[in-house]
Amino acid sequence: MSALWTKEAVVSATGGDARGPDWSASGVSIDTRTLQPGDLFVALEDARDGHDFVADALSGGAAAALVSRVPEGLAADAPLIIVNDVLKGLEALGIAARARTDARVVAITGSAGKTSTKEMLRQVLSGQGRTHAAVASYNNHWGVPLTLARMPADSEFAVVEIGMNAPGEIAPLSKMTRPHLAMVTTVAAAHLEAFENIQGIAHEKASIFEGLEPGGIALFNADIETALILDDKAKSCGAARVGFGALPGAKLHADDIQLGEKTSVVRGRFRGQSFLFRVGAPGRHFAMNALAVYGAACMVGADADVVACDIGTWSAPAGRGQRETVVLDPVEDWTFELFDDAFNANPASMGAALWVLTAVNPTDGVGRIRRGRRIAILGDMLELGPTEEELHAGIADHPAMELIDRVECVGQRMRALYDALPDEKRGHSFATAEEMAAEAHHLVDAGDVVLVKGSKGSKVSLVVDALRRQSERRIAATGKGRN
Repeated sequence: MSALWTKEAVVSATGGDARGPDWSASGVSIDTRTLQPGDLFVALEDARDGHDFVADALSGGAAAALVSRVPEGLAADAPLIIVNDVLKGLEALGIAARARTDARVVAITGSAGKTSTKEMLRQVLSGQGRTHAAVASYNNHWGVPLTLARMPADSEFAVVEIGMNAPGEIAPLSKMTRPHLAMVTTVAAAHLEAFENIQGIAHEKASIFEGLEPGGIALFNADIETALILDDKAKSCGAARVGFGALPGAKLHADDIQLGEKTSVVRGRFRGQSFLFRVGAPGRHFAMNALAVYGAACMVGADADVVACDIGTWSAPAGRGQRETVVLDPVEDWTFELFDDAFNANPASMGAALWVLTAVNPTDGVGRIRRGRRIAILGDMLELGPTEEELHAGIADHPAMELIDRVECVGQRMRALYDALPDEKRGHSFATAEEMAAEAHHLVDAGDVVLVKGSKGSKVSLVVDALRRQSERRIAATGKGRN
């Protein structure tokens, strides 16, 4: 296996001052907890100063460290590359990695669905060539250059996720990425603390098209109210414009979407050809993301028939709509269905998750209550700005609420929803996820279908963990496992 970076290549890319013996690196790391032997350790100064961990990184097998100063306590011949600014050095590595590859590069942004769409596209393209993609949600000012710096030179496809919290963040990251295709999954009320309105968010998302390579393709959601903003921006950037959606006028068109409890089926037309594929996750939002993935993969050179088959093998990752069965009593075979969507939330993704909950039928005649229920456990949606109380309360009016039996609320912001709900749908209102997690075993019963959804900062993932532990406790108590 060839080296990802040599000492000479890093010096050439960053202009840094090399110290110590010759070396080559097989990876790039910014965290000693996940560092692998042979990685180049990048001592970023973010939440903590990476220089404090250089000695640990080198003793843990790092090939070298990219630093802006020599940390105390290192050997005189420690392998270092010294630059003026470590983040700028990482950016230089990312730019150099992008320049040396012939990979077809896709960049993805959007108010919702970025990571799940990136993972779906990664899986689909991996079946057709060497594919590199961001891990987790590495989509910010250091995540994008880190993703690029980790890209092997012989990659055939690359998928880069680009996010933002404030105006002006997306365009520079897109210009660094230089995608052949840039995608906007959707535009919705998210990060409104930093934007005056949803139109401002659309303009920021559309700036991803500024980084497109000459002759590049702008792929965007044509069904949303701000689609014209996206289209105008793509046109001004000289991009080929492809809208995807179910409304008339979309070039990548879904003629029919059949939603099921575990999967969805999408039938449509693109480039004069018909297509049909199954999505391995329930929900219209996943079906629309899969539509975009199908088009993106085809437009960067993948085989359309293979893409249609491989989309069906994808399933939602943990925290992003993953469905699982939790065992309450392995003897009686009492279970409930759990949707773990606890990683992120805004009004649009919240509504999409509620529709997924309503698509699954609970089971009657089991458990203590004897009637299965649809239960939504909802945590705060963060960064919504001055209208956050109104946006939380507005969830009560979502049409999916008619089919939901009970709503459990977590956080001060979700109190506005609790107060807006009719009495018959109110569960509890907990100030913190820790408090709800302690009571989680009282909230659900066999036969229920349960959605847990909230922004990561609301910590509703603690409730997911508590619900899963019910299965572990029951199985341990009976000494029985699952088949």
